[in-house]
Amino acid sequence: MFLPFFLKSSRFSLSAHLTLNFQVCRRAGHPVKKAHSVSFPLSCHRTAHFVHFRATPRAAPPVSFCSYGRTPLKTTLPLHPGPVLEQRGQLFHTSAPVRALPAPVIWLLLKPLQKITAIILGRSIRKWWVALPANRRQLMREWVRQRRWHLAAGAGVAMVIVALLLLTHLDESPITGRTRLLVFSRENYMELAALTSEAYMEEFAELLVPVTDPRHQVVERVVQHLAQRNKDIPEVSEVTWSIHVVQSPNINAFVLPNGKVFIFTGMLDAVADVHQLTIVLGHEMAHALLGHSAEQASLSHVVDLLSLILLTAIWAVCPRDSLALLGQWVQGKLSQLMFSRPFSRKLEAEADQVGLQLAAKACADVRAGPVFWQQMEIRDQLTGEPTFPEWLSTHPSHRNRFAQLDRLIPQALELRESCLCPALPPTDPRVVFSKSVHVLLENAKHQEREGPEGARKPRLPHSPVSLPTGLCAALTTQTGLLPYPNVDQEIKSPVASVASALVGTAYVPALAEQEGPHPVVQSIS
Repeated sequence: MFLPFFLKSSRFSLSAHLTLNFQVCRRAGHPVKKAHSVSFPLSCHRTAHFVHFRATPRAAPPVSFCSYGRTPLKTTLPLHPGPVLEQRGQLFHTSAPVRALPAPVIWLLLKPLQKITAIILGRSIRKWWVALPANRRQLMREWVRQRRWHLAAGAGVAMVIVALLLLTHLDESPITGRTRLLVFSRENYMELAALTSEAYMEEFAELLVPVTDPRHQVVERVVQHLAQRNKDIPEVSEVTWSIHVVQSPNINAFVLPNGKVFIFTGMLDAVADVHQLTIVLGHEMAHALLGHSAEQASLSHVVDLLSLILLTAIWAVCPRDSLALLGQWVQGKLSQLMFSRPFSRKLEAEADQVGLQLAAKACADVRAGPVFWQQMEIRDQLTGEPTFPEWLSTHPSHRNRFAQLDRLIPQALELRESCLCPALPPTDPRVVFSKSVHVLLENAKHQEREGPEGARKPRLPHSPVSLPTGLCAALTTQTGLLPYPNVDQEIKSPVASVASALVGTAYVPALAEQEGPHPVVQSIS
């Protein structure tokens, strides 16, 4: 709370107030301290019930004031004579610190207001222009034509200023070293991540898998192993990683900048082995340590601010509100197609690259990465998921992600070898998967030719089958494939099936004869 009294030059005196408190303290039997200066509460220490003032009037004897051990404050004020103030001693309390909202949250709150302001401004300009007489409009056109170079120069200066402001917010991305624009700092997004994680915890409170569940244990072991093997990266070692498994059929996972890992059980059903799980989690962790959320929000913030000029022009030019709304919708879609979605696909590709490196340092079989996206592509075809052109999506297509990871495999294998990881088995999961799909397609064609009799035989599933225990038990066993914690230990079991999420049969004899004893197809039911 603020002081209960104010100083007003010669009309108010602090000496009378101190004299009254001196008399009250003396009658109450409290100790009286003598001092020679008055201090104003620039800072307040919570060590007593009263504030201790010290005063030295210009031409008056020292004034005493009762105290319970308050630390003297340092700002000295002169005393002036004045009337006695009928006011007893007051208690001073410090208010609880108020947490300011993170800058990204403020921007999200102001974003609709900015658009409304631009719409109102544009429509006001339109009404003002329509209300002008014809001769005034002609004079305005002549004025603009005569000063067109001055206006162009002003616009150029404004563009230079904006460019300089953007240049002052350039930053270097960790690991990749890419130059990027960061309007919001990492600290701002850490605060936002704390608020976001609290919201997610409330949303998924009844869906979280217990920590004793094998699925939670598998994910926690993989994440901790990734963090341990990549602790040389400051962005990884400075974060405390925590795992939350959500019971949901959605094939999704995400990691917040503060290290909160959220993975849905649908993703655990989609991966075929612990290597694919490691690569998926490495991809999500890469988003967090690269600060992609702050980078994407920064670009969106700049694009939105610049688009306000275009939005104002649309509402100023369009004669009817319906046309202005249509123009605003087109402007928003063009902004997404030209800036937001291509940039989002770029960040996803970068996270694929960095996530593969994290998985390679964790001694995972990086060759399983391209296989996962092949599985996802076939899974979408089997389930009838609608497919859209890549330029309409925020993520690269499954096929392009497979192609990109396949090109990065040689470098990832070199990195894995430099980390003193155990040797990989000679069987390449990519080859195994290709042959598995070929055999399954041949079997499907053969069953179609057989007619009703072939209908009794196992067919390819048309919808994914959930496995709450089978895959997780297999993953728990497969964690031996990754060195925990000794990277020099030998691999105890072969690479597990890479097509377990796609087929329902237990074994393919033709492929087994070609590839040896390794099973390539595994039941997920």
